[in-house]
Amino acid sequence: MRVLLSTYGSRGDVQPMAGLAARIRELGAEVLVCAPADEEFAKLLAGVGVELLPFGPSARALTKAAPSLPPEGLPRRAAEVIAGLLDVVLPAAEGCDALVSTGMMPAAAGARSVAEKLGIRSLSATFQQITLPSPHRPPLAYPGRPLPPEVTDNRALWDLDAQSINALFGEALNTNRASIGLPPVDNVRDYVIGDQPWLATDPVLDPWQQTPDLDVVQTGAWILPDERPLPADLLGFLDAGEPPVYVGFGSMPMGGSENTAQVAVEAVRAQGRRVLVSRGWADLGLIDDEDDCFAVGEVNHQALFGRVAAVVHHGGAGTTTTAARAGAPQVVVPQLADQPYWAGRVAELGIGAAHDGPTPTFESLSAALTTALTPETRAQATAVAGTVRTDGATVAAKLLLEAVG
Repeated sequence: MRVLLSTYGSRGDVQPMAGLAARIRELGAEVLVCAPADEEFAKLLAGVGVELLPFGPSARALTKAAPSLPPEGLPRRAAEVIAGLLDVVLPAAEGCDALVSTGMMPAAAGARSVAEKLGIRSLSATFQQITLPSPHRPPLAYPGRPLPPEVTDNRALWDLDAQSINALFGEALNTNRASIGLPPVDNVRDYVIGDQPWLATDPVLDPWQQTPDLDVVQTGAWILPDERPLPADLLGFLDAGEPPVYVGFGSMPMGGSENTAQVAVEAVRAQGRRVLVSRGWADLGLIDDEDDCFAVGEVNHQALFGRVAAVVHHGGAGTTTTAARAGAPQVVVPQLADQPYWAGRVAELGIGAAHDGPTPTFESLSAALTTALTPETRAQATAVAGTVRTDGATVAAKLLLEAVG
């Protein structure tokens, strides 16, 4: 059996696919992964014995350029991504028994189109529920297309969401579909979601409320076990004093916060804590040469987060889940997309604090840290950690192979 996994996005989109790929291989099937052409993604997949079939521009470069991209540029960018995907995924999917798509909406639509063209089983997955229509909450607004404040009915807002997605990505998708002999799609969002989407999140951290309009299968988060040891110099820093506060924003460039490192270090120091700064795609660094601070690159978060006093991060699904599994209190400084949702979940669960807005100041970050560093928050984070499932990728892999086999 041969399965193709396709995604376009940041590390938060690629790493769960690597977790699923590893479990599929363990069950005896062949697996291919198509994802952005970033060296770190190739290394990540090589670690589980899977080759990256790259397509499209670098996700890191695209993320850094996104703040300067006007909303009217989205359709053009979508068309480029879909065209690049078809060039790679269409030949790669020949002979496959199933295709799993996720990531950026246009890329997922392109991948689903490949499966349709070849007549193979197609499954759609998401790593957060806020793109799935639900009467229980409103959709996200797309750049340049705000939701009208006078409309308060969630079902009406989801209808507007479908219209926005069609306006942004419909022409890009249908032009590319025509190039491979497929008819146009009337509703891009519903085409991508399909009849039975998979929600690859933890049911405690991200409980799905059933809706009669959508048959969602919640598998649990697709976690890739990380066995890498922490670097010796990092271990030396950890062993030299009390647990530090980790500060890192993953794939977020933090373009609107030029002094993020300065603010974070000063706020953590004001709590009497040491600081561990993760460079990430924002290229954060140390602000001085004091020995209470240490900077790291890409390291094993699963091993690290169990040794820190708190995790200050952007609120990506993967980082939120990893910190929750480790029992580390969290401060979420959300930047975009699903991150405000995860910030809210962290606060609702009592396992940390949700920062108000994307730009931290000394005062705002200090207030959030004060909440996160209490014994009560630590105790609640420890309690929740024991409930987080670790078998989501295995569940999904077995469901997939059973459905195809």
